[in-house]
Amino acid sequence: MPRPPLLATSALLGAVLCAAAAPVSVSAQATPTARHVTPAPKALSIPYTIDTLANGLTLIVHEDHTVPVVAVNTWYHVGSGDEEAGRTGFAHLFEHLMFMGSEHAPYPMFDRLLEAAGADNNGTTNEDRTAYYESGPANALPLMLWLDADRMGWLLPPMDSAKVDLQRDVVKNERRQRVENQPYGKAWDAIPSLVFPAGHPYSWPVIGSMADLSAASLEDVKDFFRKFYAPNNATLVVSGDVNAAAVLAQVRKYFGDIPRGPPIVRRPTPTFTTTHDTSVVLTDRVQLPRVYDLWHSTRAYGPDDAALNLLAYILTGAKNGRLTEPLVYVRQLAADVNAFQDARLRDGQFGIIATARPGHALPEIQAVIDSQVARLVAEGPTPRELEQAKNSFEASMLEQLEYGSAVADQLNSYYYFTGQPDYLAKDIARTRAVTAADIQRVAHSYLQAP
Repeated sequence: MPRPPLLATSALLGAVLCAAAAPVSVSAQATPTARHVTPAPKALSIPYTIDTLANGLTLIVHEDHTVPVVAVNTWYHVGSGDEEAGRTGFAHLFEHLMFMGSEHAPYPMFDRLLEAAGADNNGTTNEDRTAYYESGPANALPLMLWLDADRMGWLLPPMDSAKVDLQRDVVKNERRQRVENQPYGKAWDAIPSLVFPAGHPYSWPVIGSMADLSAASLEDVKDFFRKFYAPNNATLVVSGDVNAAAVLAQVRKYFGDIPRGPPIVRRPTPTFTTTHDTSVVLTDRVQLPRVYDLWHSTRAYGPDDAALNLLAYILTGAKNGRLTEPLVYVRQLAADVNAFQDARLRDGQFGIIATARPGHALPEIQAVIDSQVARLVAEGPTPRELEQAKNSFEASMLEQLEYGSAVADQLNSYYYFTGQPDYLAKDIARTRAVTAADIQRVAHSYLQAP
């Protein structure tokens, strides 16, 4: 494989931010006969350009010249859902290994160069993807691209058992801190296999098991990288004070010589139906009992996803929520309660979690949950509840787009889940289209016993 192009020291264009064009009201100049005309608001959008390199790398660029900053956001389309039983935790382990140095940027050069340029970086892993990002001043863009290209194309030459063992131990300690030694942590270790059947891509936790992490060999790790960490399985988003044509030229320069990886063939997601309730009691050293109600739901952007999002808000999204008000404020049975629609690429789950106050038992809380769900099924939400939920959803989405790094991540997310980087207007429209009858239907279909 050829060496990556040398990093240029001259500044290039770069920078971040974005978002939707705000509606602008324009009136005609007042004259004795002129009418004042206000045009219809423009549809909200995140303008972008998209290109695909010869090696399969997808590049999405969003120009926003508001401030001289830039965000680089790379999604590798691999998460814990792409692992195999007995080989779990690889996606998360690789998130750590990607910061351990590459052939031309040995450890700890990656962090030190970015910090010296005034930029920051990090990575995250979930069931569907592993994401890496950098954000900082616009003139640091060439540095960010060069570093990302070097670890995409030249990570394996310096990879050895010592690096794998070091990060394996880091991940094990993370598991101890977040799962085994954290209050309620064991619940999230058990939940995946309770909600999804054996063999389902979401039936094990993202962090993996201790046994699988211990069993991973150096060659296992390298094989995982060769299969999934290739340009044809990645999408690179650059958002900020940049010129799209200049960015494309830079990306071709740094990434163009990285060879395409093997075709990714993903196993089909099994379909299943839940025929009965399952009740599991976990014991741990916690001061207050907590109830987890979870249901198999639907994938992200599926037909019922928007209605389930609003249902979650109506239940616990505000102080006057159907569960928050009676459980936390009126009867004070619970210290907290939260409902959510956890929609992913292949499938989803809906959950309600409530922590009991001292002196109260979980059956009291469960009775309120059951009665409020039944009431929603019977009566549906009020017009005010539904409008409040829709307004909150839209406001939080637009607020998030004030941040350039969030814009870059949203473009990547929309593209991966829908095939359309600028899905913003459609996302809002699908939520606005939800009716009270839809809320009743999904509450009955997903949350009530079959």
